[in-house]
Amino acid sequence: MPKRQNEHMNMGSALREFIKENRLQKGIDKVEAKEAWTRLMGNGVNNYTQKVELKGDILYVSLTSSVLREELSYGTSKIIQMLNEELGKELIKKIVLR
Repeated sequence: MPKRQNEHMNMGSALREFIKENRLQKGIDKVEAKEAWTRLMGNGVNNYTQKVELKGDILYVSLTSSVLREELSYGTSKIIQMLNEELGKELIKKIVLR
């Protein structure tokens, strides 16, 4: 009795294949980028964060505090580096603070 080719595929491989076949990676990246922002920035920044949205390789962050926006603008390259490390890939190239 011949075995099916993918009978021994592990769960991780099966999920990656499903994501690839159904073109779901962009949506997953958007969710993961938002979650990474929340984890890394902490309550102090999150209390002033209205919206975090990934479009392509740009992360748009809407903040309610102009003072905080100004402070964060000085460290965007470091924030990008930290977010990409948290995500495990070079997903974000630029941050736009609004």
